[in-house]
Amino acid sequence: MPANFVTIDSLDSLDRLFERSYAQPVVIFKHSNSCGISAHLMQEVSAIEGEINVIVVQTNRDLSNEVEKRTGHRHQSPQAFVIRDGKAVYHATHYGIDPDLIDASLRP
Repeated sequence: MPANFVTIDSLDSLDRLFERSYAQPVVIFKHSNSCGISAHLMQEVSAIEGEINVIVVQTNRDLSNEVEKRTGHRHQSPQAFVIRDGKAVYHATHYGIDPDLIDASLRP
């Protein structure tokens, strides 16, 4: 089953994701819709079973900045996180993003 992409476009949605991370890990993918690398990696992470929460940086830079503030990882795109208990347990950017490691980070 391929990934289910969910666009995050409000602070309330982001708050709910971080809250949900205390019950189960969540994936956040910062995507640039004008970057070929980001498009390629979005296709790569589509192989992950489950929900991939996407922040499009061109339209929601404030949310991207909020993720930076909450995780301590400087903004980049593409950028991927697995958030567990409100903290980034996986973080990578550009071609360092590894769908297999993301998938492994989702398991207990």
